[in-house]
Amino acid sequence: MPEETATAERPETSSDDAAALRERVAKLEKQNEEFLRHLAEFQNRNNELLQVMKRKDQDLDLRLKYAHEKLALDLVSALDNLDRAIDAANKAGDKGALAAGVAATQSQIMDVLKKHGVTPIDALGKPFDPMKHQAIQTVPTGKGQEQNSVAAVAQKGFMIHDRVLRPAAVIVAQ
Repeated sequence: MPEETATAERPETSSDDAAALRERVAKLEKQNEEFLRHLAEFQNRNNELLQVMKRKDQDLDLRLKYAHEKLALDLVSALDNLDRAIDAANKAGDKGALAAGVAATQSQIMDVLKKHGVTPIDALGKPFDPMKHQAIQTVPTGKGQEQNSVAAVAQKGFMIHDRVLRPAAVIVAQ
C-alpha cells in the first residue's frame, strides 16, 4: 500500500505541461545567454575604463614629475652666469665676500635643483654621447685622451630625472 499512495499523491504531468516546461526552460536559457552576453560586455567596458584610468594616472605622474622643467631650464641659464662670475673672480684672484657670496648662491641653487631631480651631466673625459652631449668643436686627441671622448666642456649640460634638460656643449677629441 505505501507504493499505491505514493503514486496516487503524485500528479500526472500532461504533455501540455511538459511542453510548457520545455518552453519555459528554453526561455530561461535564452535569458541566461543574454545576461551572460551583457555581463561580458560590461566586463569589457569596465576593463577598458580601468585601462584609460591607468593611462591617465601614468600621464599625470609624468606631468608632475617634469612639471618644473621650464623653470629648471631658466634657472640653469642663470647658473651659467654665476659660473662665469666665479671664474672671473678666481682669475682676478678675488677672495672677498662678494666672490664667496656668489659661490654660496651657486651652491644653494644647485642643491635646490638636485632636490627636484635636476643634476649636471658629467661629461669631461667621458666618451662622447650624442644623446647627452652636443659637439660644438673637435680637437686632435692629446696625451692621455681617448679618441671620441670629451676634451672640454663649453657649457654644462643637465638632466631632469631620466631626461636631458639641456645637452652639454662639448669639444670632442678626434
